[in-house]
Amino acid sequence: MNEAQTSNPNKAGFIQAPRSSNEEIRRAREQTSPQVARAVGHPETGRGRRVEQWQQLNPPFPYRGTEGEGTDVDRKLRFIGESHHKVDGKGRVSIPASFRRVLEAEDPEWDPSKNPQVVIVYGDEKRDFLECFTLAAIDKIHDKIERLRRRDPRRLALQKLYLTNAMTTSVDETGRLVLSQRLRDKIGLKGEAFFAGIGESFEIWHPDTYDEQGTALPDGDDFDPDLDAAEYLDGEV
Repeated sequence: MNEAQTSNPNKAGFIQAPRSSNEEIRRAREQTSPQVARAVGHPETGRGRRVEQWQQLNPPFPYRGTEGEGTDVDRKLRFIGESHHKVDGKGRVSIPASFRRVLEAEDPEWDPSKNPQVVIVYGDEKRDFLECFTLAAIDKIHDKIERLRRRDPRRLALQKLYLTNAMTTSVDETGRLVLSQRLRDKIGLKGEAFFAGIGESFEIWHPDTYDEQGTALPDGDDFDPDLDAAEYLDGEV
């Protein structure tokens, strides 16, 4: 390495990277030109090699947030929000676009050529709604269940709910779920469905049932229903 290529500390003590040559700058501009984007959809044109070169120089990376001082963590996507959606005669119902993004991100088998998978937990007669999980979220629940003793009644009850009374399906190309007649009948779903995001999962309700039951707050000696729920973020109130 000659003297011109050696990095030297500046006055502040930081190492200065060597300047790029004009030729390197020209090549970088070429690799990030609009033609690169067009080549993605037309690999038969012979320009796909330029795309591969660009991807090697600019590999994809997840969004990273921070948790605590100086600690980088992957940002976790969650189901957030509520909305009403029409259900057609075949049981097809659109899901919020933001929900589909979460399903894609949390499906280890998903790629742009596939539809994201979702696990629908319908439960027994005590449940009047459908709870939908990403593959990553349901795997965490299954892991917790398997840590319980095999004949533990709690394990048997959880297995019944999250394994027996559940099914895996996928979102179609138009961003819709197809709910079978059995699932629709179970929660009384007809012309419209109510979607409620609750973090690692989202719920599908008959709108009237949600108004009657879904908004009910739990009872407990340490819970005040008249208090702003945000107060509980800091622990004891």
